[in-house]
Amino acid sequence: MQNSLEKIVGFLQQGLWEIDIRGRPPLQGRLLQGMRLGYVLARDLLVGQLTMRAMSLVYTTLLSIVPLLAVSFSVLKGFGVHNQVQPLLEDFLAPLGQKGTDLVVTIISFINNMHVGVLGSIGVALLFYTVVSLVAKIEDAFNHIWHIATPRRFIQRFSYYFSILLIGPVLVFSALGITATMMSSAAAQYLISLEPFGTITYVIGHILPYLFTIAAFAFAYVLLPNTAVRLAPALVAALVAGLLWRAVGWLFTVFIVGTVKYDAIYSGFAIVIVLLIWLYISWLILLLGAQLSFYLQHPEFVRPARNVQTLSNIAKERLALAVLSLVGGAYLRGQPAPDEDELVRRLGVPFDLIDPVIHALSYGRVIIAVGEQADRYLPARDLEVITLYEVLACVRAAQSPLLPMDPNHRIDAVEQLLTRVDRALAAEFATQTVRQWLLQQQQGSDHAKSL
Repeated sequence: MQNSLEKIVGFLQQGLWEIDIRGRPPLQGRLLQGMRLGYVLARDLLVGQLTMRAMSLVYTTLLSIVPLLAVSFSVLKGFGVHNQVQPLLEDFLAPLGQKGTDLVVTIISFINNMHVGVLGSIGVALLFYTVVSLVAKIEDAFNHIWHIATPRRFIQRFSYYFSILLIGPVLVFSALGITATMMSSAAAQYLISLEPFGTITYVIGHILPYLFTIAAFAFAYVLLPNTAVRLAPALVAALVAGLLWRAVGWLFTVFIVGTVKYDAIYSGFAIVIVLLIWLYISWLILLLGAQLSFYLQHPEFVRPARNVQTLSNIAKERLALAVLSLVGGAYLRGQPAPDEDELVRRLGVPFDLIDPVIHALSYGRVIIAVGEQADRYLPARDLEVITLYEVLACVRAAQSPLLPMDPNHRIDAVEQLLTRVDRALAAEFATQTVRQWLLQQQQGSDHAKSL
């Protein structure tokens, strides 16, 4: 038994990655790719930061769930659809059984007893801060999954979050209210009494909760990360995560709430313990789906080890010139500014290797990030004043640890050699501008096409 387990683990860690998928039939290739994807997801779940971030979100949720619902309830009350909050909350806490129903009643009573006028300006500010902090922590978790180091700017976060918190619930609950009204109309009831419309309505009624769950997951995967997430990976991940969340909810009700007698152990705290476990599972599934959408959009990260890849200095210089060639070339030809996804696709290099190079070029004021999500790149200055020596120098000096500056630690022969190298680079490239270099490329390409 132990030998068989060791063989399986060995195959997943090494043998699976040595198979050349490109030489396999399409169906077999997809199966192998799916096994690789399942392995990296299981690895991230077991040894990654998903569990810690899920636990952090559980704590934040406990602090902000009542203020969040209070803000949404206040907005929805103005549109007359606030009565839809309780059914949706009951659906989310349905895996808790009767305890979930009792908890919903308690939460709704808290919301009804909350009077904004009594809180004062400071209390209202703290109320909104608690709500915004939950969304900010979710975005930070998603940015970590997507390998994004820079969050949205404060002003952008403020407007973005309040759009989600104020407009999002209105649209969702309005859609639910319109659907319920249409289904209860006389015409709809007449159609339901006819076949096959009755059977179709019955099936749709059972499928609709799953569709709303999948739509909610897809909404989070597309809008929350501070990057451009394509719709197809987000929908696939939402489908998997939504169905998994529903299935795990059913299992949670049957095997946890239905069989384990928490009341005998925790007495009055049983409902709190069960709620914590369910919140943790829910956040973990949401983050796992975000991880899946990341891998689907960036399959180059599906690799056996989590080790961070690094580039040699000459590889960084080569990559910097390649990035500048694409960014500057698009600018000279009047084409749209390339984003990071296009750079990854055109250069065939994962963006965790491109990011440090882009950061170095941005810090050296060679390129600049533009766009709503600051993910498209243009030359930061006139290409006629940026020299190739300046480009190479900013990449060579980027993120270099400082060596001791005490002259007693220096070796004169080393310093003299490095000075000669720097002078040779300056003599060769200090007078050649990026614009001249790009135009030479363009002329060479046009000449090759004419031949």
